[in-house]
Amino acid sequence: MLKLTDFETRETESGEMLLSGYFAKFNSPYEVFDDWTETIAPSAFSRALASENDIKALWNHDTNIALASRVNRTLTLEQDDIGLRGTIVINPYDSDAVNAYQRVKRGDVSGCSFGFDVSVWDDEYDADGRRHTTLREIFPLYEVSPCTFPAYEATEVYARNREAFQKDKLRRDHEFEKWRAGILRRIKKEWH
Repeated sequence: MLKLTDFETRETESGEMLLSGYFAKFNSPYEVFDDWTETIAPSAFSRALASENDIKALWNHDTNIALASRVNRTLTLEQDDIGLRGTIVINPYDSDAVNAYQRVKRGDVSGCSFGFDVSVWDDEYDADGRRHTTLREIFPLYEVSPCTFPAYEATEVYARNREAFQKDKLRRDHEFEKWRAGILRRIKKEWH
């Protein structure tokens, strides 16, 4: 068994090839932009894991290379105190899947990622206007992927609609600036 950060390969006694590890870690900050970080709250995947929605394991988020599926039990996912952990059972008759397994085993690929939407989150701003988002509920969870270049370095996770989050960031930044301007007006009034 080869251990690469939080992602590993192993073979069972019956010869099954397995890829397993953490696709997400809780409370591990990720820098979305220079002035915006986010973390995943513990239990953020509860609704996604309780649903009957299928979740796929893909190679590098490529929908043409499906490695496993939760519906047919070749992908298992669970969350623990650390994060979202999963195991992919490799199809020995699928050259893409075997190649993926070998790339991870050799150490060429050691990251993981996932494709998701966020249904519940909250934001905080520090005194310098930097935003910190806490993802409270990730739903739906579409897929998990062994990934060459994951965005979340500590968690080896990330893949979502960046454009939607950019629009949300602009909206929330505007709200913050209005709030900040109001506070400054109040402070100036009190000083005069």
